[in-house]
Amino acid sequence: MREELLGPKVENVAVAIVQQEGEDKQPIYNAYLINLRDDIMEGIIITSTGYGENVVTGEKQKTATLRHCIELMLPNEAARIEPIMEEVFGLTNEYWVSFWVNDTMYDKKFIFLPETISDKNLKPIVAMNGLRGVIIQ
Repeated sequence: MREELLGPKVENVAVAIVQQEGEDKQPIYNAYLINLRDDIMEGIIITSTGYGENVVTGEKQKTATLRHCIELMLPNEAARIEPIMEEVFGLTNEYWVSFWVNDTMYDKKFIFLPETISDKNLKPIVAMNGLRGVIIQ
């Protein structure tokens, strides 16, 4: 593949699945986009989907593909993408992020493999003020 078609490498951008406390004091989970860059990200488009196989029946499963738009993110800022239900933690959860910095478009897939999002993998995330979660950079 021609090198110019690959686009620039995405660095210092992360997606995190963060555990938070719901209204009823039960844990809820939200997906966040985190800008760890020193510049402003603009025109951000995120698609999210889950896919995989039911471990009991062997049946293929796929969630709806959702699309999200964030106009602008400042350096070292986190923005909530969407809530994520525990029922899809057994699937591959994919977040495809595209954004602009100056006149350059960046594009990267962040993939949480099945069972990656679990209590044993939750760690404090500095960029999220120490909230516990799973982060992919």
